[in-house]
Amino acid sequence: MDITKETAKNKAELLKYFRDRSSEFIAEVNKEYGNTEFKKKAKKLNTLLVRARNTIIEIVEQKGKKDDWSNQEILECVLMVTYCNYVVMLEVRHSVWPYEYMAFSRRIGELWEPFCKLAFEYPINDLELFVPPLFADVKKQLADEVQEYINNLDISAEQKEQLNKYYDKVWSLVMSGEIQLELDLHFIFEGKKYVVDFKSGFGSNEKGNVNRLLLVASIYHNLEDDYQPLIFVRATENNNYFNTLKNSKTWSAFSGAETYGELHKYSGFDISTWIVENINWTEDLDSDFVKHLEDNDLTQYLTW
Repeated sequence: MDITKETAKNKAELLKYFRDRSSEFIAEVNKEYGNTEFKKKAKKLNTLLVRARNTIIEIVEQKGKKDDWSNQEILECVLMVTYCNYVVMLEVRHSVWPYEYMAFSRRIGELWEPFCKLAFEYPINDLELFVPPLFADVKKQLADEVQEYINNLDISAEQKEQLNKYYDKVWSLVMSGEIQLELDLHFIFEGKKYVVDFKSGFGSNEKGNVNRLLLVASIYHNLEDDYQPLIFVRATENNNYFNTLKNSKTWSAFSGAETYGELHKYSGFDISTWIVENINWTEDLDSDFVKHLEDNDLTQYLTW
């Protein structure tokens, strides 16, 4: 298969390529695992197909750099490669381990986030990604500030020592473990730092996750770099957990069409229009697989 700018429009060729590759992978995996080891088969096949996708994307990037493609031309190729790979990944997983509704709905959601992030890896707008801070560094910075403040108080050495002990106790009570400040995406746009959490949707038991997100956002707001926390949600209908974050004043939360509008605003690429023009799951997936999805009322999850 020859990689050119036209690869961005050549869905049929890419689907055939990944299906041919998957046939080779299935033969390889069948030799390694028995018929009852379907979970191991599915995991290995997924790994092999991801590797095959990455190989094609590396070639796209190399060709783009060599022939001076624009970021949009590279991105449109990468999006098509990724989507076609997703189609075949779903088909192959189903062939060795048939999908039921929980696994399928979760998997479609899992694929959405990295797909959207591609618009930030090959941005049209002038933005850059950055490495998120470590909580250990944030904790040390705050501790140093408090210790310096205490040391400058006009009180006795014994009182300063006692205040520091109380401060340490507060940390030990508040922190049951290290907080993960890394979210799904971190970028700088027009001089501001943004941290993003992607969600396919909010389930019925998200209280712990919502509390963690509220804590993480409050930490980011208290740092000197003036971070802007954003939540991008795929679902158009959301529950009280989403509204809690939206009304928290620590997160700017968006869902459905609003999310795609925000993705366009920051990345410069209208990924929503690309999805409408290029993604057609029920047409592109194997017909037997589509029948399984229809028979089990799973096509409802094929909406991005």
